[in-house]
Amino acid sequence: MNLLADAFAWLTDSAQWSGDGSIPVRTGQHLYITALAVAIAALIALPAGVLIGHTRRGAGVVGALTGAARAIPTLGLLTLFGLALGIGLAAPLLALIVLAVPSLLAGAYAGVQAIEPSTTAAARAIGMSPRQVVLQVEVPLALPVLIGGIRAATLQVVATATLAAYTSDYGLGRYLFSGLKSRDYAEMLGGALLVTLLALVLELALSYCQRIARTRLADPAGAHRTKQDRP
Repeated sequence: MNLLADAFAWLTDSAQWSGDGSIPVRTGQHLYITALAVAIAALIALPAGVLIGHTRRGAGVVGALTGAARAIPTLGLLTLFGLALGIGLAAPLLALIVLAVPSLLAGAYAGVQAIEPSTTAAARAIGMSPRQVVLQVEVPLALPVLIGGIRAATLQVVATATLAAYTSDYGLGRYLFSGLKSRDYAEMLGGALLVTLLALVLELALSYCQRIARTRLADPAGAHRTKQDRP
């Protein structure tokens, strides 16, 4: 209990809320590297996953890549990148991108591959081009699963982004490394609580987006009704 009280005192200390190393600054840094890693990974993984799901070829490649990437320890990968690239954000960013790709790739592939073949066949029968089938039929139908993949990747990255402080003075992880070095366990616990709170906020926001996507998919007409139209 004393450690929790000390952590709460550290969190509420006004000195922690101003300056270059303040909680708001560190939180912004943490969100930035998380968003950047997930965005870059999405640019790589989502088109590949949608294409594989659309063609229904390469499922074995998805399984092999996701399994191999998940088996790689992020800290070990970060150490290798750090030795190659030196101190800075490049090493943790690359490690986080590798961490995010499997969930995004699997979500995109699973979402598109699960669509009934008769649905895409009907879209082709009315004259849609392959591009239109993907963008106007498959992606909208797979959106809840796609968001689920983004949700999983984001939670993994935001928790692991604390390792960015391993090679740079960046993000909320700095509180953990600094507290460990100085044996300031209140600072360590305070930093861990901040990361946990940030992860919970992102989880709630993305789960809400996923629920909205499912609702609109289940009742597309209801999404466009006005309050006056509803019984």
